[in-house]
Amino acid sequence: MKKIGIGLLGLGTVGQGVANIISDPNGRHPLVGELELVGVAVKNLQKERNVSFPHSILTSNPIEIVNNPNIQIVVEVMGGIEPAKSLIIQAIRAGKSVVTANKAVIARHGEEIANEAKAAGVYVLIEAAVGGGIPIIEPLKQSLGGNQITKVSGIINGTTNYILSRMDKEGVNYAEVLKDAQELGYAESDPAADVEGSDAADKIAILSGLAFGGAINRADIPTTGINHLEAIDVNYARKLGYGIKLLAISERDNTQTECESSQPLSVWVEPTLVPEENPLAGVNGVNNAILVEGNPIGQVMFFGPGAGSGPTASAVVADILNIAGIQSMSVDKVLNLDPLLSAKSWKSCHVAEEREITKKNYIRLIAEDTPGVIGQIGGIFGQKKISIESIVQFDATNNEAEIVVITHNIKQGQLQDALLDIKNLPQVKKIAATMGCL
Repeated sequence: MKKIGIGLLGLGTVGQGVANIISDPNGRHPLVGELELVGVAVKNLQKERNVSFPHSILTSNPIEIVNNPNIQIVVEVMGGIEPAKSLIIQAIRAGKSVVTANKAVIARHGEEIANEAKAAGVYVLIEAAVGGGIPIIEPLKQSLGGNQITKVSGIINGTTNYILSRMDKEGVNYAEVLKDAQELGYAESDPAADVEGSDAADKIAILSGLAFGGAINRADIPTTGINHLEAIDVNYARKLGYGIKLLAISERDNTQTECESSQPLSVWVEPTLVPEENPLAGVNGVNNAILVEGNPIGQVMFFGPGAGSGPTASAVVADILNIAGIQSMSVDKVLNLDPLLSAKSWKSCHVAEEREITKKNYIRLIAEDTPGVIGQIGGIFGQKKISIESIVQFDATNNEAEIVVITHNIKQGQLQDALLDIKNLPQVKKIAATMGCL
């Protein structure tokens, strides 16, 4: 049987992990032995590399990989939006299936790429783009396909989860833990994509499209990171029976049966108070977890390592094997695409305006320690028809009081209007923090 040619775009930590698996098929699924690493595109040919394949297959020109007739599957693990996006499309137009771990490209250009793949009769598989080694893409496309998905929520950034776990357990501040995370290699020297929430927003955009059947505009997702989170809020949350996690959430009303323009999805990324009994509360360190809720399945949680060479390479090779399982019968272009494997959109979805999103909220206010101030704050919430679950005054110092409010589910427009009025109270010195709450 003729082997299936694999071309790699990129040879970083993930690319090396993929190459190592393909080069050492012993003890793995028999299909791994049917794969052949034909070419690898790198930036610098002169760089010293300890690899298990011949250096002769290296090239500094990625177009050679895309156009090589002996390559049937192109694996893009170079990262970034360009030239990765253009190379993916060129590979598709050359009749090659593509496996990618590139969440940024798929979150922004996934619909365009899917349309190109459909027209060319090839596959684009993206398991490694979300959750590292956690299988979540294929379950949403296949195993859970018979369900009406109502909500997808999760911890999908390992860097922020590591930081928040240590802030919670050790009481250390954000800046100190971030520095440690960088030294350990959990955070980049420029950690903005992680700590400001954009990485999680990319991933929830992808999951939303799969769960609800239609691509959404990544730019429309309200996103708040952990970079302004204070240790005092982590402490207060713990006293109230919560932990804080950076959650990415996508949901629809339980009454919705279609994801149409009149029924938008509520999608957001935000530090969120999670009750101790919630399954996500015990997910610590660099681990990820994704909770899927639907009918009739109920709740299903996917948990595991969310990043790293080994887990991500595992997901990449799983996608390669999915395609290889079909192409092993013929290395020619696939003409009849498996609708579950290719997972095309079938609905029109869009993201609700932030003011229309409904959720519980945590608010911390700094106010003068004077009689009646809590009553005034509660009165404004009442005027805006906001129901309060709890309002607590913590230890007062220097004639100031820390007041923490947790609301019931309300529209964010109501909260924004109420906070404007509260901010204008002469006794309120600062709205110190606002976060979501499960």
